[in-house]
Amino acid sequence: MNKNNFSLGGSDDNRPKIEINKSTKPRFWQSPNFTLIMYLLFIFFSFQLWQGYQETKREEIPYSQFLQYVKERKVAEAVVTDKLITGTLTVKDERTKQPKRFLTVPLWHSDIAKTLEKQGVKFTVRQSSNWLSNFLFNWVLPFGLLFLLWGWMAKSMGGMSKGFLNIGNKVHIHPDSLPKVTFDDVAGAEEAKQELKETIDFLKDPARIQRLGGRMPKGILLVGPPGTGKTLMARAVAGEAGVPFFNISGSEFIEMFVGVGAARVREMFEQAREKAPCIIFIDELDAIGRARGAGPVMGGHDEREQTLNQLLTEMDGFDPSTGVVVMAATNRPEILDKALMRAGRFDRQIVVDKPDLEAREQILRLHARKLKLADDVDLKVVAQRTPGFVGADLENICNEAAIGAVRENHDSVTMKDFEAAIDRVIAGPEKKHRAINPEEKHRVAYHESGHTLVAETVPTGEPVHKVSIIPRGVAALGYTLQLPVTEKFLSTEQELKDQIAILLGGRVSEEIVLGDISSGASNDLERASEIARAMVTQMGMSKKLGPLTWGKRRQLQYLGVQEEEERNYSDETARLIDEEVRALVEEGQQRAREILTSKRALLDRLAALLEEKEVISGEEVKQVIGSTEPVTEVEKSY
Repeated sequence: MNKNNFSLGGSDDNRPKIEINKSTKPRFWQSPNFTLIMYLLFIFFSFQLWQGYQETKREEIPYSQFLQYVKERKVAEAVVTDKLITGTLTVKDERTKQPKRFLTVPLWHSDIAKTLEKQGVKFTVRQSSNWLSNFLFNWVLPFGLLFLLWGWMAKSMGGMSKGFLNIGNKVHIHPDSLPKVTFDDVAGAEEAKQELKETIDFLKDPARIQRLGGRMPKGILLVGPPGTGKTLMARAVAGEAGVPFFNISGSEFIEMFVGVGAARVREMFEQAREKAPCIIFIDELDAIGRARGAGPVMGGHDEREQTLNQLLTEMDGFDPSTGVVVMAATNRPEILDKALMRAGRFDRQIVVDKPDLEAREQILRLHARKLKLADDVDLKVVAQRTPGFVGADLENICNEAAIGAVRENHDSVTMKDFEAAIDRVIAGPEKKHRAINPEEKHRVAYHESGHTLVAETVPTGEPVHKVSIIPRGVAALGYTLQLPVTEKFLSTEQELKDQIAILLGGRVSEEIVLGDISSGASNDLERASEIARAMVTQMGMSKKLGPLTWGKRRQLQYLGVQEEEERNYSDETARLIDEEVRALVEEGQQRAREILTSKRALLDRLAALLEEKEVISGEEVKQVIGSTEPVTEVEKSY
């Protein structure tokens, strides 16, 4: 039952996937694994030859003679098995001057052990075993399993993909060979493009800046929410300049073994210098660039810190005249190490922010070029319906619209397909077959009609575009969608109070018509309370508390996605804050009650139409509200 006023984040999935050229895969006999196998076979056959040679040095004697040697105390030591008796005699070989070694096949009797013990012979009893099976099961098999396990673990972590014991080798990153991306493939973000054009000019003609004694910034950091196209922007710079593009993610530097990441950083800069002019692009820089020693929240990691230290060293001694530009992207600049952000390293930051209305329309036109659009498609309306969406979200909207058109067997992508795609992305897929009893459907219809009627009555309410009571997603039983007339970046006190009244319109409508309230307004109450508390503690919109802010806020994630509040006021102030928040919410509730009570006939008509059709458009809402019913004094007062 939530009014649709979402601002969704995104991911960089809309950009062309950047791949790294792979060198030709070596044949098996050229790989380190083949060398290891041959080495093991050499050891195996050498051991076999050595065993055969040892056997040739033994002299086989009759068992009777062995017993005679025992009685004469000529047996120094013996190894007794169930098949053979081997050992040495006290008699020396005339040729080698060493004690004779013997071998005999015994005729077993129970007194052999007593006989040997009686004659003082040192003997060992063993089970007979095949030396080959002993070697295989005691040596080859355990070490082979250990080798396979080690290789599997290393491949899973990405550290041994080139073969056994290749942990310390440097990674080879090759220039990108994908089709070149230019600024024509990047819509919106005109300010970021303008700043990056200086980088392109430097890559094309480094002497142009150097002739006046200037230098190009050593590092350019692209900052922005996920999905805004930071990686795509970096590839566009390389495409415009016509230079090689080295791309690696920050997570690819981190391995289980300390020193691998630092080696990869050195290798990357060495290859870049050889390919200059070129661009080094490090995606997700925060994976290796977190602040060092920032306490238990950040933690420490020897491999990550060594990698960061190596990156700092390379950029500090990096000669900008070589024609290599280092670019990076992150959506969490607040956690980066200060040494990384200082002048001389990443000394230029370019914000790639969420697109505004005009930029969203440009992005939609870019992605819609590959679609077969119907005549009724208005991309400007689609852009108006998607405030807060980033490039990845808009690309997903176009793709979902095309999929929906195919599902409905349309010859082209219609405006209805775009509307359905937006609703699906915002609120989830329709649950047309979810069983809702008539009483709940009746309640939801009045709830959404309450939102709609208050939104169309308050002076600053945005026009209602669509109202639906078709269940969507996990818990949404309906929604009221408003579209802004113009893109706004500020909110006045009156607009915020009207927004609270709109949010509480659904709950008040249930109370007036049905006599009680339900759990469907829980999210509305939460959002209304957040707006009221922000007005009191952050915006100075309370007469009792004055133009002050209360509570320190520490931003945990970029662009205020998540914040943590630290209390810096007394209990008495906290009580006043609670009172003011309650007063604002109750004022909004009273305004909604007066509007819906005075327009009860319109509320019933809207609810009946919505219950019948399940989805009504903004034009249908205006037709119902624009009846000949006289304007009341309550409406005039607002």
